[in-house]
Amino acid sequence: MASGDGALNEDVSRNGGAPELGYEEAPVGADGGTLMASKDAPVGGQAVIEGVMMRGVKHWALAVRLENGEIDTEVHDFESKVKSNRLYKLPVMRGVVALVESMAIGIKALGLAANKQLPEEEEEIGGATWVLTVVFSLAFAIGLFFLLPLAITSVVQANNESDFAFVMFEKVTRIAIFILYLWVISFLPDLRRVFEYHGAEHKTIFNYEAGLPLTPENAARFSRFHPRCGTSFLLLVFIVSIFVLVPLGRPEWYILYPSRILAVPIVAGLAFELIKLIGKHRTRLWARVIMWPGLQLQRLTTREPDHEQLAVAIASLEAVLEKEDPRAAKDEDEIGMEIVA
Repeated sequence: MASGDGALNEDVSRNGGAPELGYEEAPVGADGGTLMASKDAPVGGQAVIEGVMMRGVKHWALAVRLENGEIDTEVHDFESKVKSNRLYKLPVMRGVVALVESMAIGIKALGLAANKQLPEEEEEIGGATWVLTVVFSLAFAIGLFFLLPLAITSVVQANNESDFAFVMFEKVTRIAIFILYLWVISFLPDLRRVFEYHGAEHKTIFNYEAGLPLTPENAARFSRFHPRCGTSFLLLVFIVSIFVLVPLGRPEWYILYPSRILAVPIVAGLAFELIKLIGKHRTRLWARVIMWPGLQLQRLTTREPDHEQLAVAIASLEAVLEKEDPRAAKDEDEIGMEIVA
């Protein structure tokens, strides 16, 4: 436990915090918050335009700050496909299913949040527009983070006969492009607001995981860097891909390029299992060593939120908690929550 936090410890006692709940000093450096929850909980979320989506095991909620200052909240039911098929419960496969489901919820939440910010006289963004937006975004991501690094590597490493050097150069190039991309978009004013809500989401989840009453004051004490963040997950995907692709060597280009796309589900599934393991042992030294690069990367994708933004994140999580108790969920219900913080 962090020293000098008697008031917070007293809050835990009043809140009926179980012995396994708690917090400690954040091991990632000063970021406006000094605490990190010491245990995982099956809740997660995503920042959206002027709001936060929070997800439990059977429900997800969206809270958005409207132009008039009010917080608009709505709740949706959710049933994971993992429970309905034995194949989906297998290691690696469950990660692929969980990732697809998380993306589906996230895309829907983004659309709802965007429509809530439109003036009354404007038409809502239709389904066809969102489909085209998603298709374009996926194509852009594949081109920028997969095909471009491979093309650069094919030129630079054309005369290098080492397959290991080829794959390593490709992965380093991919990570460099990814970090550069995050750095560039972090300067956009609109995205900066989203990154502040991203920080509010992380702090609120830590607040809940620590067993403290959900208040902006309590949430503000926690770090904005969370080990289950999608940013950390993507970095793990890039790192894990090194171990998956090195044995494949450097085949002909008509196999090389498709292999990078087809390997994504396998790599994502393996990264899912790794981040799942880290979440359960986040206080262990080995877990912290693996977490550290992803946590540092969150300095680009999160910003310190104000109390109003924390209130929105808390409203979203409280809407979920009114429908369910995530801590009472069965293990199979929790599958997929490892990559949604």
